[in-house]
Amino acid sequence: MSILGLKKKQPKTFKVKVSTMDAEMEFSCEVKWKGKDLFDLVCRTIGLRETWFFGLRYTVKDTYAWLKPDKRVLDQEVPKDSPITFHFLAKFFPEKVEDELVQEITQHLFFLQVKKQILDEEIFCSPEASVLLASYAVQAKYGDYDPNFHKPGFLAQDELLPKRVLMQYQMTPDMWEEKITAWYAEHRNITRDEAEMEYLKIAQDLDMYGVSYFSITQNKRDTELLLGVDAQGLHIYNPNNKLSPNKSFPWSGIRNISYSEKEFTIKPLDKKKEVFKFYSSQLRVNKLILQLCIGNHDLFMRRRKVDSIEVQQMKAQAKEEKARKKVERQILAREKQMREEAERAKEEMERRMFQLQDEARMANEALLRSEETADLLAEKAQIAEEEAKLLAHKAAEAEQERQRLEVTALKTKEEKRLMEQKMREAEQLAVKLVEQSERRLKEADHLKQDLNEAKDAERRAKQKLLEITKTTYPLIAAYSNPPPPAGPESPEMAIEMGNPIQMDFKDSDMKRLSMEIERERLEYMEKSKHLQDQLKELKSEIESLKLEEQQQAGVYNLRSYAEPPFIPPSNRNSAYMAQMAFYEEV
Repeated sequence: MSILGLKKKQPKTFKVKVSTMDAEMEFSCEVKWKGKDLFDLVCRTIGLRETWFFGLRYTVKDTYAWLKPDKRVLDQEVPKDSPITFHFLAKFFPEKVEDELVQEITQHLFFLQVKKQILDEEIFCSPEASVLLASYAVQAKYGDYDPNFHKPGFLAQDELLPKRVLMQYQMTPDMWEEKITAWYAEHRNITRDEAEMEYLKIAQDLDMYGVSYFSITQNKRDTELLLGVDAQGLHIYNPNNKLSPNKSFPWSGIRNISYSEKEFTIKPLDKKKEVFKFYSSQLRVNKLILQLCIGNHDLFMRRRKVDSIEVQQMKAQAKEEKARKKVERQILAREKQMREEAERAKEEMERRMFQLQDEARMANEALLRSEETADLLAEKAQIAEEEAKLLAHKAAEAEQERQRLEVTALKTKEEKRLMEQKMREAEQLAVKLVEQSERRLKEADHLKQDLNEAKDAERRAKQKLLEITKTTYPLIAAYSNPPPPAGPESPEMAIEMGNPIQMDFKDSDMKRLSMEIERERLEYMEKSKHLQDQLKELKSEIESLKLEEQQQAGVYNLRSYAEPPFIPPSNRNSAYMAQMAFYEEV
């Protein structure tokens, strides 16, 4: 390579920024590039093949213009800014979107542009149609409605309705969202491209869809009108009504369109009809109108011809792509369904596992509680068994005690009966003893009486003896004993002195009386001793029974029975003792 070739200057370039409906791109373009070169670069970049619908639009002063493909970029009236800004937009609109739009990218760009025109109120849309279109836009953006994921308020950041519709009704954003969500929930299993196509199908029936409006005048008196250019033809509107045209010229009924500076002429195909003329004040606008008319007419004629090989290939590829995507969607739907079923089964298994874990935990807790309860019951059973044994032992002891008490009661009754019998015998004996005592007292009284009589007789005998002695032995008496003092003992002394005489005087009577008294005294002493022994034995038995009854808690109160009256022997024998003393003295 020569040195001159190395030093060759690089071509000059300029910066271009192209904004599509969903992206911005910057390119470095050569100075010699024409509009077609830049347009083809953009189409290749975004993968667009249906290029005849689109163009690069730029702003010139108060209006806009489309970049001409057969003229260099810099030679046109483009802005002198760096980078130069272009908008990649749909220049022409199809008559039937489902038949003419083949590629998904084409469909998507149309969807975004039409949606923006509706929200910016460049296309009039009723409130009902706006809500329905918004629901398809939500379906295209978010996919199928899921109440678990799409919570209330998930559309708060999205612009879905025109401001005119929002201001027309006194409804809160939440109420609008509720209406949109109600429609959105019905679009289940609709893919993004299908939702966008449904959106465009509804939008293409709107009156202002695909219409480009221009201000014109019909005559020199400057009667203001609006010219509408779309895929169907040309339409004349009143300035205040863009929905219903006053006149329409379909492309099939137009023979020729021409303009000379500011004047436009529309020649109908039917020569009998009047030629329509209108005026436009700006030459740039006139050129734009002519471009749109030529482009829409060409597309109109193209739709009525057999598709070119390129279009047929594109449609075949699009059909294959749609079939492939449909199969993929079906597979994806099946996989999604299977995944959802698997997730549901997994959730069910997890729920069941958690439930089983809870049941196992509860069963373990119940088992622990049952084991604790079993241990407690076993302990209680052991305690109860021990208590039962203790109670059985106590019951046996109580039974033995009851039997012993019954035996004791029987024995006590028998002893009581015997004791009562003995007490009755003792009472009878006591009564007999009292009777005998009384009888002995009476006998003692008789004996005392007899003794007094005997003493009287003895005294009389002593007096007689003294009288005899005084007369017979006066000297012996005087010599032997001086005269005793006066007192009660003097007769006794006289008796002692005359004892041989007394013994000689009544010897047989005194012996008999002394023997009888001694015999009775001995008998009475023997009976008295025997009675005292019986009384002592009875008293000891009574005391032993009292002690035994008090120890067995079945005490019989024997104190109510009075002991037989005990007459002291000294009182009983006092008479006998007096008699004995007297006889001993004698």
